[in-house]
Amino acid sequence: MPKRILDVTARELAGYTKAEKLAAIRGSEGRTIASEIICPAMPLVYDVSNAELAASQGADVIILNVLDVLAPAVQAIPAEEPDDVIRTVRRLTGRLVGVNLEPVDPSADLLTAARVTDVSTDGRLATPETLRRAAELGVDLIVLTGNPGMGVTTTSIIRWTEVARDLVGDQVIIVAGKMHAAGTSEAGSAIIDDETIEDLVRAGADVVLLPAPGTVPGCHEAGVRGWVEAAHRAGALTMTAIGTSQEGADVDTIRAIALMAKMTGTDIHHLGDCGYYGITLPENLVAYGITIRGKRHTYRRMAMSLLR
Repeated sequence: MPKRILDVTARELAGYTKAEKLAAIRGSEGRTIASEIICPAMPLVYDVSNAELAASQGADVIILNVLDVLAPAVQAIPAEEPDDVIRTVRRLTGRLVGVNLEPVDPSADLLTAARVTDVSTDGRLATPETLRRAAELGVDLIVLTGNPGMGVTTTSIIRWTEVARDLVGDQVIIVAGKMHAAGTSEAGSAIIDDETIEDLVRAGADVVLLPAPGTVPGCHEAGVRGWVEAAHRAGALTMTAIGTSQEGADVDTIRAIALMAKMTGTDIHHLGDCGYYGITLPENLVAYGITIRGKRHTYRRMAMSLLR
């Protein structure tokens, strides 16, 4: 039987299968934290990668954003070869490592022009090639979602979830959903509904991605709780996300979001990558962790040696 994410060591986690990783998250009862980082961004601590910094503050999962999987590189990660980047992140952090891939919809009704990624950068988009490549690089999770202004729709996410399931679903945890509008009219509480959640799970999502309460207009604790329950009924886990730069808010706001998210019954708590730019504020990772799992588990996660 796998240990909970709360308890597992880096060496033990390295040998877990996909099913054991999901069981370790489920067994932690809503106390798993994912921290997203922007790979090309300068590290907050100049010679230590943001992935290592997030892990040191208690993150259980590192999600790499704006990573070109066809030419992978993460600032301050000393990989000798591009093919070693993901495995080096895992070796240096001892955490599960995921990557965002964006299923851009050419027919999306774009409402904004903001862009975090260049749509001409094929290695950041969801394609059969990038899905296979991400698995070859050794990721634990593939997150199918959209950055601001990219024109990712729920329809395109569902379609590419099916492709991911068929190509790499036996190897990699598939996370799918939206944390904000991604530039389309699918905004606020209209981002998702129970029917869409069921479609995502049928398509192959192991984890359904949802906005955390209080992060996008109209997404309150009771509504998000209903979405979480719909995903659980369908057999999937959930990840509630702070994807609206509130990862850079004050600690009191972070604690409020953390408690609301915990009350929804979510399995994974995601904090975004723009505290300033590139990573959640480190103090907010610690505050979030203490709120949902107390000082004992938070400090233990921060302090445990990778040599254990």
